Amino acid sequence: MTRQRFAPIVRTARLGSTLALSFAATVAIAGALDDFRAFSRDTKAARGDFTQTVVDRGGKTLRQSSGSFAIARPGKFRWTYVKPYSQVLVGDGQKVWVYDADLNQVTVRNMDKALSATPAALLSGSGEFEKIFTLEEQPAADGMSWLRAKPKEPESGLDSARLGFRNGELARLEFVDNFGQTTTINIAQFAKNPTLAADTFRFTAPKGADVIGP
Repeated sequence: MTRQRFAPIVRTARLGSTLALSFAATVAIAGALDDFRAFSRDTKAARGDFTQTVVDRGGKTLRQSSGSFAIARPGKFRWTYVKPYSQVLVGDGQKVWVYDADLNQVTVRNMDKALSATPAALLSGSGEFEKIFTLEEQPAADGMSWLRAKPKEPESGLDSARLGFRNGELARLEFVDNFGQTTTINIAQFAKNPTLAADTFRFTAPKGADVIGP
């Protein structure tokens, strides 16, 4: 079975995760909702680095990790965790692969309707975000403007998400799952609309890996 240490990460991938990231609008002129809509309209691909922290409902830190990401809209993403453990999440628009290097195990899932109200849909989806989420601007805090996204689909597994913008760029993502755990992702080295290699969103299971799923 996939390690519980990565349960929030795997849930995010299964439901659809993560990541990605910078919204091209000016906060001084427009609010977080306009920033988000500018991202939906203008950002076709992105890549960068991230640090991720997961805390329980009581605020206790459960795990910390870091790595890199790439997204291409619609529906494609690659999250590579390098610390403290190696794990790769890849979505090609039809399927999602989760590869745990330590276990040499690959979990495959269809990117179907269950993935629509997820962080992956929020960041790398088709652009119909406001059909999937209820979006609400929140008061500025920590030097950022904030947008809250609430899934309209109750079975998504995601309770809510918050997106923090600094100087028009997405600086932080916060996801709260239905278990009360909060995953915070801080973005760095963001590149908007880069040229990505053709195989970025392809996944081939390593030789000898245990493959679970369709």
